[in-house]
Amino acid sequence: MPSTILAAGGAGFIGSCFVRQMVGDGLARIVNLDKLTYAGNLDSLASLRDHPNHHFVRGDIADVRLVSTLLKEHRPSAVVNFAAESHVDRSIDGPRAFIETNIVGTFELLTAARDYWESLSGEARHDFRFLHVSTDEVYGSLGPEGKFTEQTAYDPHSPYSASKAASDHLVRAWHHTYGLPTLVTNCSNNYGPYQFPEKLIPLMILNAIEGKHLPVYGDGRNVRDWLFVEDHCHAIRRVLEAGRVGETYNIGGESERANLAVVEAICDAVDTLKPGLAHAPCRSLIHFVKDRPGHDRRYAIDATKIRDELGWSPLENFESGLMQTVRWYLENGEWVERVTSGNYRRERLGLGESA
Repeated sequence: MPSTILAAGGAGFIGSCFVRQMVGDGLARIVNLDKLTYAGNLDSLASLRDHPNHHFVRGDIADVRLVSTLLKEHRPSAVVNFAAESHVDRSIDGPRAFIETNIVGTFELLTAARDYWESLSGEARHDFRFLHVSTDEVYGSLGPEGKFTEQTAYDPHSPYSASKAASDHLVRAWHHTYGLPTLVTNCSNNYGPYQFPEKLIPLMILNAIEGKHLPVYGDGRNVRDWLFVEDHCHAIRRVLEAGRVGETYNIGGESERANLAVVEAICDAVDTLKPGLAHAPCRSLIHFVKDRPGHDRRYAIDATKIRDELGWSPLENFESGLMQTVRWYLENGEWVERVTSGNYRRERLGLGESA
């Protein structure tokens, strides 16, 4: 594995998990560049405070001068790009930030990485990698059958997925045009500890604990494939280690669930792990709300390629991963209070009612 990695967006949900794994397992020194927007939080990296192999820098991937300076100073053998605006609902309410970070930011990061890579020689140049972390939402929506493969045509339906599709195309273009040794991963819906509670699973866990309504979009039958974040980061590590340059790898959790079934499973887990709640059973809190615009019906990942080529498969099933996640939120209320101390108050976003 690379001796030093520049992790862009390494204080976010997936990025911080990757950083904790890599530093905690002694696999790399991490230079962690993060803008610390609402979803990026150093509390998620508290276990690495003062660790000699974790160097945090607050900054923007669109600041090409800063990125170039970090690359020149720390000489990483890989850049892993987690930095992204990633919440579909927020992209409906305010798409500009998604264009600026996911498209312009990726362009600037690629620009700095290319310049740095071209300055290298010999083994350092040969071994350098730029890994871009993306989403299955770029593929659009599936019917009741079939799965997304790496050959599935892009068909994004939200400002978020459109911005991520554009960033994926830029990364591939930098490989084919300039020879930059890139890798792209497209993952299914992540969940697990330290996820900002605007996303479905942590939002429902916290609302269920507190006896608040559990709003479910539409008829609740939209289907997603759920991937435990620790499994996802192990897959990224494997792609970085042995993935073929210029290739894309789909990463899925093999856990398709309708949204309503996910919320019901959360309710049952909260009832089990926190018995005696006055508002139990938590399923009584479920209510249906207006569907969000452009809500894709079904996502499902075919992860055959990464399994056959790189030997990766998820260690957690949905039930085991969900129980770990619910237990973590029950035990880490202080973290939740700190990360939600700003303007976000755990409401459903993205109903298309704001500019």
